[in-house]
Amino acid sequence: MSTPGSQAASPRRPLDGIVVADFSRVLAGPYATMLLADMGATVIKVESPNGDDTRLWMPPERDGIGTYYLSVNRNKSSIALDLADEQDLRTAYAILDRADVFVENFKPGGLARFGLDAESVRERWPRLIHATITGFGTAGGASMPGYDLLVQGMSGFMHVTGHPDADPQRAGVAIFDVVTGLHTAVGILAALLERQGSGDGLGQHVALNLLSSALSGLVNQTTGYAAAGDNPQRLGNDHPSLYPYGPFPTADQDLIICVGNDHQFARLVQTLGVPELAADPRFESVLLRNQNRDELRVLMVEALAAGTADHWFQRLQAVGVPCAPILDIAQGVQRADDLGLEPVVPVGAPGTRQVPLIRNPVSFSRTPVAYPKAPPHLDEDAADVRAWLEATPARRHDADRAADPEAVR
Repeated sequence: MSTPGSQAASPRRPLDGIVVADFSRVLAGPYATMLLADMGATVIKVESPNGDDTRLWMPPERDGIGTYYLSVNRNKSSIALDLADEQDLRTAYAILDRADVFVENFKPGGLARFGLDAESVRERWPRLIHATITGFGTAGGASMPGYDLLVQGMSGFMHVTGHPDADPQRAGVAIFDVVTGLHTAVGILAALLERQGSGDGLGQHVALNLLSSALSGLVNQTTGYAAAGDNPQRLGNDHPSLYPYGPFPTADQDLIICVGNDHQFARLVQTLGVPELAADPRFESVLLRNQNRDELRVLMVEALAAGTADHWFQRLQAVGVPCAPILDIAQGVQRADDLGLEPVVPVGAPGTRQVPLIRNPVSFSRTPVAYPKAPPHLDEDAADVRAWLEATPARRHDADRAADPEAVR
């Protein structure tokens, strides 16, 4: 066994040989490291003796483990370490001695007493890519806990989400934890490429925070303010710059219709039996349709009442007008399966514990992602990790070894 949790039958993957020491908890960090693990990185999940909080976030659960935890921790090896214990801290150091990437989302300053703050890591492990995730940065927001819902509120996201006459709404998922996890994975991959091409083999500190990721993820909404001074408001399911673009009632239920240009609008109204609307001076451009959306909505609802959502879905799809039904989660997963996307995959090698989870969305033509290992139980892989430490030499600079000749190797 070359790495903890490895499977001999696994195909070659893009990040084979990269070792990630994952000290992160909950969602943003674990999501990023799971993506790297799917792509072949060896990810060692270092947990406290109590384990990642999300193990107990239920319902729902599977075999006594919260599905929240299962959603972001496949393909990892778990070892429980108490960093306040001297021997466990030395084991943590030994893992970092062999790692390419260190990911953590402790509160700012929380790792300093263990010698794992950014400055100490840079001095002791200069080749390491050190990714830090905080809620609101390390300056004025250093003391603020990084819960996604707080970021949804403070970023302006909730202010633009919901009906204009109702209260602001949160998203149905911890959206900015996920966005930050994606940004973290991108930052780590960029830092690995830079290290490979730099010639000096040195790593760097990659710092992310949920609020900055949220403001970036709000794209046109925040840019409208930054570039044009526009402060967007709640529009319900309407789009601030496009119309029609949202759900519309039919004879039985709502159907989402998304029109992004004049050609799509012409095909829409032709199919609805009101082709004259394409040449109506109130609706003949994107800007005019936005300015006269109330009048257009009345006419569209009247036309759509002549058929069911499925009737219009079939007809509009046939002429290339973007549209979709509103499904629940179960129906959404089933629809993806119907489309041949195979959204659910068994995670875990044949003959081992397997868990059905959602597929990694990235598809590689030569080095596909793989799912050899189910999300680990707490400390499940401690023996494998320790055996790997014994069998694997440290990858530290000579200067670091000389500074700490007693370090575990």
